[in-house]
Amino acid sequence: MLKSPDFMRPMARGEEPAVDALITAAFNGKAEVQRVADLRKSRAIAGEMVLPMDGGIIGYAALSHMIAPKGWIALGPVAIHPDHHGRGFGRRFVGMIAQWAQMSGQTVVIQGDPAFYARCGFAPIADGFTSPYPLDTIQIAGPAKTKEKALTFPKAFR
Repeated sequence: MLKSPDFMRPMARGEEPAVDALITAAFNGKAEVQRVADLRKSRAIAGEMVLPMDGGIIGYAALSHMIAPKGWIALGPVAIHPDHHGRGFGRRFVGMIAQWAQMSGQTVVIQGDPAFYARCGFAPIADGFTSPYPLDTIQIAGPAKTKEKALTFPKAFR
């Protein structure tokens, strides 16, 4: 019988140690764990989502308030436990976030592998924006309506 994760849900209080262990395994170190801690400490976190399976957590995604454009959300880090790579869980997990952005009218920005995020429902950012990261690695989901053209990520992203 094939096993699949439960539905994505908000991270519950007390799940931080399990999430930290997942992020450490997924990124082969503690740098991203520190990024999440910094996002939490600075109150930049807009939400933390987990992907539960068999009483554990196999996926995690942080959503943070962008400094600019106001009202936009940055997605990252996103982690799937290495034992579950290659099974489509990450694509579906991120895809649910992209679909939520479209349905809610929320703009979500991700910096990362454009080919992967395109398969999840994200699209390249329009011309005219500036970013501290190469624009060809910036993807968005949602309406992207703004007059502000400079992307400013939370301090923890630097």
